[in-house]
Amino acid sequence: MSDAEFRDLPQHALERLEGLRSQNHPDGVFTSDLSVNEFLLVRESGFEPIGMVVGSSIYHIGYQQANWKNNEEMKVLSQAMYHARELAMSRMEEEAKALGAHGVVGVRLEVGRYDWGADLAEFIAIGTAVAARDRSKDYRLQNGMPFTSDLSGQDFWTLLKAGYRPLSLVMGSCVYHVAHQSLRQFMRSVGQNVEMPNFTQALYDARELAMERMQMEAHAVHAEGIVGVQLHEKSHGWGSHVIEFFAIGTSVISVSQDHTIQTPQLILSLND
Repeated sequence: MSDAEFRDLPQHALERLEGLRSQNHPDGVFTSDLSVNEFLLVRESGFEPIGMVVGSSIYHIGYQQANWKNNEEMKVLSQAMYHARELAMSRMEEEAKALGAHGVVGVRLEVGRYDWGADLAEFIAIGTAVAARDRSKDYRLQNGMPFTSDLSGQDFWTLLKAGYRPLSLVMGSCVYHVAHQSLRQFMRSVGQNVEMPNFTQALYDARELAMERMQMEAHAVHAEGIVGVQLHEKSHGWGSHVIEFFAIGTSVISVSQDHTIQTPQLILSLND
């Protein structure tokens, strides 16, 4: 690999990648955060784990004033949360590309905060880079980058066996300010079982924005659908009325006309 091509990766990351098993270094070791069962199923599906790949971005999240009485998206914060995750993801993908990987499975996106900066957050993307044993098949995206997926090893195996394959991890973010109650609204609801329409509408709108943006990413890679969708809601320390709605899933495409589903088997656990 050339330093010019992967100049955005830290020097220690490049040194670590040199020691992993790859197309140019078949005698290297592999690393993986897959469980034993996941590791074996990934291999059984025709892929070899190469190594753990990581992307990180410490991001300063800007400030945006919200109207106390209004339900509204905090667009500055939405953009910050989305861009920071994109930076972490792109660096993880660059590490996988440097290894000659066809994809990354079991991707996790995490957000961490530290005492040395109330407005700073570290966004981390972690996964296991894999390469197909059958070199006649190229599972990379049209732009040459590896596919990405947050599916477990079991789900990855099942997806491939059913005639589909992952394209990319798709996501959508919306940071939303939920309006405060007026004194009149508060007094009307005291001791009553009653829906709070302004709160209901705010949370509904915010989730819809996050889901819509995730779907737009899937359209951009010409996916047939998205599996394993998760919806997360967190305040990230902004206060009780500012919430991030984050939608994430794996976009997939059909690679076979025959979508045979494996017959489920009964397995009894011997654990206590």
